[in-house]
Amino acid sequence: MSQPSPMITDEQLSAEGLELRNHGQVLLIACGALAREILALTKANGWTHMDLQCLPAIFHNAPEKITPAVKAMIERSHAKYAEIFVVYADCGTGGQLQRLCDDMGVSMIAGPHCYSFFEGNAGFEAREELTCFYLTDFLVRQFDAFFWRPMGLDRHPELLDMYFGNYTTLVYQAQIQDQALEAKAEECARRMGLTYQYRFTSYGDLAVALTSLAD
Repeated sequence: MSQPSPMITDEQLSAEGLELRNHGQVLLIACGALAREILALTKANGWTHMDLQCLPAIFHNAPEKITPAVKAMIERSHAKYAEIFVVYADCGTGGQLQRLCDDMGVSMIAGPHCYSFFEGNAGFEAREELTCFYLTDFLVRQFDAFFWRPMGLDRHPELLDMYFGNYTTLVYQAQIQDQALEAKAEECARRMGLTYQYRFTSYGDLAVALTSLAD
């Protein structure tokens, strides 16, 4: 399965997010790291009634920014849409995002993070993989920008064991089948000194949630 033609670069998705509004009835407020997957699903299923607003994916590294940013977007948009759906899991907000959505009367995708809902929340919980480090397609492409450089490992490789010493395995959860991404993920595991494991998850519970919303 090929991904959709990129309308924006990963760097822009990381720093700026994405806004695609075309007078739809439903607004998806999502993480920029999920933009390509959401666009692939909406295109494949002909969901022209869904508009998409992605917040900067770099909020992945600062989860305290997620809830206020989602709140502002809901307040800005609620009068324009019949329904708003938040395409974030908890994502490190400590339950704050769920409480916000409950208070504002909007729904959000279930799960602690995208690693869980891509794999399927029930299956992910059953695995109990406490020593696994997870990457998605987006995070493989942005590994240096999201992990290696912010953690200073490009300048101080001696910090590697401090950050990742308790991990044993890098699990690449692939949404699309792409040999170049597989090779890059395997290289990330080598750099981190972790065993490499590949899993093709496709879109997991993301597809289920958006299909239910469409129905």
